[in-house]
Amino acid sequence: MKKISLLGATGSIGLQTIDIIAANQEAFQLVAFSSGRNIEKTREIILQLNPELVSVQEETDAYTLSKEFPHVQFTYGTKGLVEVATHPATTVLLNAVLGSVGLESTLAAIRMGKTIAIANKETLVTAGHLVMAEAKKYDAPVLPVDSEHSALYQSMHGENPKAIERLILTASGGSFRDRTRKELEGVTVKDALNHPNWSMGAKITIDSATMMNKGLEVIEAHVLFDMPYDRIDVLLHRESIIHSMVEYHDTSVMAQLGTPDMRVPIQYALTFPDRIPLVGGKRLNLAEIGKLHFQEVDFERFRALKLAYEAGRTGGTILTAMNAANEAAVALFLQEKITFLQIEECIERVMNTHENILLPDLETILHVDSETRKNVQNMVK
Repeated sequence: MKKISLLGATGSIGLQTIDIIAANQEAFQLVAFSSGRNIEKTREIILQLNPELVSVQEETDAYTLSKEFPHVQFTYGTKGLVEVATHPATTVLLNAVLGSVGLESTLAAIRMGKTIAIANKETLVTAGHLVMAEAKKYDAPVLPVDSEHSALYQSMHGENPKAIERLILTASGGSFRDRTRKELEGVTVKDALNHPNWSMGAKITIDSATMMNKGLEVIEAHVLFDMPYDRIDVLLHRESIIHSMVEYHDTSVMAQLGTPDMRVPIQYALTFPDRIPLVGGKRLNLAEIGKLHFQEVDFERFRALKLAYEAGRTGGTILTAMNAANEAAVALFLQEKITFLQIEECIERVMNTHENILLPDLETILHVDSETRKNVQNMVK
């Protein structure tokens, strides 16, 4: 039995992970989890899976819950995330929190040699050099949970990495894939949250609409698979059936296909190297689908993706600055304080003025992250 710690249990990825654990309790045990401010859902998970340790965001919530569930240990805040990640009984940490908040706890778990299943792009984008170096040092496996990186991982399994020609990440194009830049002026939050293929949280759905999500995934692929940016391509694929592909020197292309269901890569990361049936999973019927469509990406139309490639090729703290600017700008858009196109403008302004530091340490990364968020807030003011 694999014993799981889960960061971000009440988010989209977290809740789907809970469903998988609940459906396979002979295979998995939820030892510890974090849940932010969603206390009602936290109660439900405790009653359903009886964990040993739970972390919430606020100290008052931890105190309240400790009175309701005296057999469970409660903690809170940043230190609580670290405690969940490093629980002594845990064998697998699944990091599903949003943003760079999961970085310190992930590094702490790596230093204990735990297997890391990572659904948190920002951890690898802002500090990929630290994460992978520590993972190698402490012999801690890092398994991707993103559907695209899981597809790449599966398509590489058993192959010689030196025979890889390029990685091809597929992209649905998001909520506005059929609109021109002119048609993006004045789009609403409600419009942006209407993703055609996937059911995801608000932040990721907005990132998908700007294609920054794909930009973060390009950087993540570079970090996870040590692949130069010039050999990582993005291809628009409306149906989200082919989740990504690997091309080899002999022109062979390996792809992983399936219906759009995030539970598939989540479960694969938890069961690797084995596979188990997916409870309630829909099987792929290509005859029913009939056609699959592909087209090249227009980098002027999807400017956020272009900015991500530029930051990736530069390296250093500009990656942290770009990511923090995006998170801050998306939050402002969701609060209807800026327009959709101003998300990209905020990111570009931050990148143009950033004083880059190559190979930053953790303290520097956290400082740049904090200062960048303040700068974006000041831009709006």
